[in-house]
Amino acid sequence: MFKKVFHIILWCVLGAGCIVLFAAAMKMKNAKTCTDIKVEIRGAHRIAFVSKEDVLQALQQNGITTGKSLEQINLRAVEETLLKNAWIQSAELFVDNNQIFYAVLTERKPIARVFTLEGNSFYIDSNALRLPVIEFKTARVPVFTSFPSDKKILSHPDSVVLNEVKMIANYINNDSFFTAQTAQVNITSQHTYQLIPVLGNQIIELGDANDLDEKFKKLFCFYQQVWSKTGFEKYERIDVRYKRQIVAERRGAPKPWLDTLKAMQQLGNAEIMMNRIIKDTAFASALDKNSPGINLKDSTAKSKTQEEKPAASKKNISTSKKTTIHAEQNTKAKKDAKKQEPKAVMKKPG
Repeated sequence: MFKKVFHIILWCVLGAGCIVLFAAAMKMKNAKTCTDIKVEIRGAHRIAFVSKEDVLQALQQNGITTGKSLEQINLRAVEETLLKNAWIQSAELFVDNNQIFYAVLTERKPIARVFTLEGNSFYIDSNALRLPVIEFKTARVPVFTSFPSDKKILSHPDSVVLNEVKMIANYINNDSFFTAQTAQVNITSQHTYQLIPVLGNQIIELGDANDLDEKFKKLFCFYQQVWSKTGFEKYERIDVRYKRQIVAERRGAPKPWLDTLKAMQQLGNAEIMMNRIIKDTAFASALDKNSPGINLKDSTAKSKTQEEKPAASKKNISTSKKTTIHAEQNTKAKKDAKKQEPKAVMKKPG
């Protein structure tokens, strides 16, 4: 029992000693001064949007300089200051045993540049976070035009569009062929997308951001099977929105909307003529039995009499003609008979 208590007391003394030594070491370390400052930026590719000069300037503004007492450095405040830069994804700050201050930063990777309808632009990363444009620094990423809003807080429809932009940009960036072939992507007013290629003066209708893998595969097959034989300038519009088919419009072909417009004009003219006919024949239409002040029987009888009267007149005219012809024939016969009749000769008395 005594042995067990002794072991417990011994371990407690050793633990307390370690804590005291650690505190003393920290105090001695904090009493020392910063001997050097080193900055490392990770994730930066061809163009770094966060420069070492900018980071060193931010550290100096927070009192971190060579010769500065380590006890006076507030690492938490410095980290919050660095993270205010939208291009910095994370910051790791520490001091090694040689009193060298390290700032290890991770830069955000842009995946697309977006131009708004007002003419402003910004970058987005893989999380659809908007990143500011920095002068004289440009990333080679897909360009999207006609984004509908410039507001800091986007509405739900605009947030959906930004998320779809992220999806399309990620797909293009993950495909080396379409990364080289895509010049820009237009956002239409219906929130659909049109791809403008680098080679060829065509418009490629992508539709929405659904089924991107199928749409780009169909487009790639079209490049392989059609354009490799006919060339890049034969078609002016390619539509990959439909399931299992590609609709390609040849350059110079008549536009369907022109025929539709002509048909609608003809339909409108036909409607005008029909309205005129209806107005002209309104008086010849059948009378309504329920119309007030009209005696249907009298009207019917009257109309029948009017219909029979011309017929009777026609019959009388025919009879009159026949009578006249017969009378003329009788008169002529009488004249001829009279000529043939012997004349009486009167003799004088002797």
